[in-house]
Amino acid sequence: MQFQGMVFAPWRIWTRRSLWFKTLLGMLAGIALGLGMPEQALLFKPFGTLFVNTIKMLMVPLIFCSVITGICTLGKRHLDHTGVKAVCLYLGSTTLAICIGLLMGWLLEPGTGAALHNSIVFIAPGHPTLEQVLGDLMPANPLQAMAEGKVVQVVVFAVALGLAINAIGTQGEPAERLFASLAAAMNKLTQVLMLLAPYGVCALMAWLAARYGLELLLPLLKVIGAVYLGCLLHVLGVYSGMLLLLARLNPWHYFRSILDAQALAFTSSSSATTQPLSMQCAEQRLGVSQRVTNTVLPIGATINMDGTALYQGVTALFVAQAFGIDLHLFDYLTIIVIAVLASIGTAGAPGTGLMTLTLVLTSVGLPLEGVALIAGIDRILDMARTTVNVSGDILVSVLIAKREGELDLATYHDPDAGDDPELGER
Repeated sequence: MQFQGMVFAPWRIWTRRSLWFKTLLGMLAGIALGLGMPEQALLFKPFGTLFVNTIKMLMVPLIFCSVITGICTLGKRHLDHTGVKAVCLYLGSTTLAICIGLLMGWLLEPGTGAALHNSIVFIAPGHPTLEQVLGDLMPANPLQAMAEGKVVQVVVFAVALGLAINAIGTQGEPAERLFASLAAAMNKLTQVLMLLAPYGVCALMAWLAARYGLELLLPLLKVIGAVYLGCLLHVLGVYSGMLLLLARLNPWHYFRSILDAQALAFTSSSSATTQPLSMQCAEQRLGVSQRVTNTVLPIGATINMDGTALYQGVTALFVAQAFGIDLHLFDYLTIIVIAVLASIGTAGAPGTGLMTLTLVLTSVGLPLEGVALIAGIDRILDMARTTVNVSGDILVSVLIAKREGELDLATYHDPDAGDDPELGER
């Protein structure tokens, strides 16, 4: 029995590890296999291809059901003028975030030097004219668009269908429940797929490392640097600018008061876990009324994905540069639109960040094999993007409270506001 316990002890240790840690180990193990046994490592390619094909299988139904469910959820809230303002601010800041992500990817060129363009036989799609772009927005056959993986058409149809379900009121409730159930099932399948991510990433990285050696590592470090720099610029630059221009408030008081929520978001990588503390910071330290926080922060948890959108901008350009694919103006516009629309239905479940990245890559014809490169460092990137998401949730609540006359300015400017045992001393 003692011998049996010794045999199974390593397996028990492995099963207790968190998914991000397993995926990181899978990436490192794949690199080690590729460098140490290059000939044998090339045999892992079919397993990596199987992992990529499974992602492709889930991508379209997941985003289709999630976008419909997200729009229906917003419709059920019966948004008043406060909710409408919140939605507009959230979508506006998400658009700015994806633009910053694309700018970071364009300026820093994290994928340059990876030289993966010979590793996969891939033909980049031609660059369409404006007439072709407009003509391809609406699918002539939605089922055919899903089968062919035409992401833009699928998202457009999902948005239209979600709005139509809201418009018919009680008659649409059965359809709403159906898509909500399907979205939950697809999220569950995504979580199951993520359990296989360490092995799929290991197989793909072993194959790539066998072909390209250590040239893979430096671009990954550049991706991390680009994402973190972009997140800092968005939080310190865009959020400060919004506070100054839209509310005439000192950004220093805002940043000082949300440090606890940012710290929890960074360490937990979970917006849902951080939301109670976000509400406390907004109400007790920034002086936002309870009515505004109860309305605005739940909406933010549904649609505000500034950090995720920024991350998608950087990583999309990283993949394009790594595989030697040139992107043009329409490609950039497509990335912006898809990232913003996908944020409406993105669930706060493990793995959905990578799944929405596959959606963005597919929308502009980039190879999904690039996802394996990102998966190994996704947890490191997730810490930064979750912090941005939470910071944006609180920011919009402050802006709307100021506009609605429901911001206690004395509390906002008080450096000692909210210092109690529940929140902790600063």
